[in-house]
Amino acid sequence: MAPGRRVASIPVPTGGTGRADAKVTIMTDIAAPTGSRVKTIGLWVVKIVFALLFLAAAGFKLSGAPPVIQEFDQIGLGQWFRYFTALCEAGGAILLLWPAATGFGAILLTCVSIRAFFAQLLVLHQDVIHTIVFAVVLGTIAWISRDQVFERLGIGSR
Repeated sequence: MAPGRRVASIPVPTGGTGRADAKVTIMTDIAAPTGSRVKTIGLWVVKIVFALLFLAAAGFKLSGAPPVIQEFDQIGLGQWFRYFTALCEAGGAILLLWPAATGFGAILLTCVSIRAFFAQLLVLHQDVIHTIVFAVVLGTIAWISRDQVFERLGIGSR
């Protein structure tokens, strides 16, 4: 018997006696997890992990911890930019988890990651690898969600 198949024998009455005189064998397909279901679950796991990371980063920025204040002073745009960045991170994380707005959240967080890449490369002189990885993963989520974004913007699918 092939995997994913179920066999059942059902007694069936065949005469006026009401007794089961014969059996009918029925084969049915059992729904097995498909590749698209695995992809959907995987995408949700990635979205949840990234949302939690960006929510944590936003919370750290809003906490006003001395290292964060020093970092944004070094960038030179003032503390308003720290609040703006935290707002973008928190908003993007929420949009990433909202199915109707996943694409917009991914685009926003990709932009945040690209901005962080340039800030760390040109001003802070810190590690940039994680910003590249974040931008690539979030850009991929944005690409996967592109039809949704086009539909929301009233643009035909490309």
